[in-house]
Amino acid sequence: MTTKGENFLFGAELPTVEVDGGLTRKLMGYDGQLMLLEIKFVAGSVGYQHKHIHSQTSYVVSGVFEVTINGVTKILRTGDGFYVDPDVIHGATCLEDGILIDTFSPMRQDFLLK
Repeated sequence: MTTKGENFLFGAELPTVEVDGGLTRKLMGYDGQLMLLEIKFVAGSVGYQHKHIHSQTSYVVSGVFEVTINGVTKILRTGDGFYVDPDVIHGATCLEDGILIDTFSPMRQDFLLK
């Protein structure tokens, strides 16, 4: 399995992976320590409550999201962001169509398999 993406990536040429619940994911770059993804949501889609060993930080490019981290829920809009410690339960519900940019450290090897 490769542990490094290409140096230059062009969004129009990148494959999009459909994820359960109305989400699509585009891998924007990675190496063993870091991964960047674009996640598109349609209104009503849910990033179900889950946890993982990775640190995560996310930026709201567009839309409105209800984000829950460790039992605390906030409404986030364009320009907002959030951070999730490793092994903390979190999830998001999209209230208006939107896009998140997610980063993970270390990279999510499970995302390379899908």
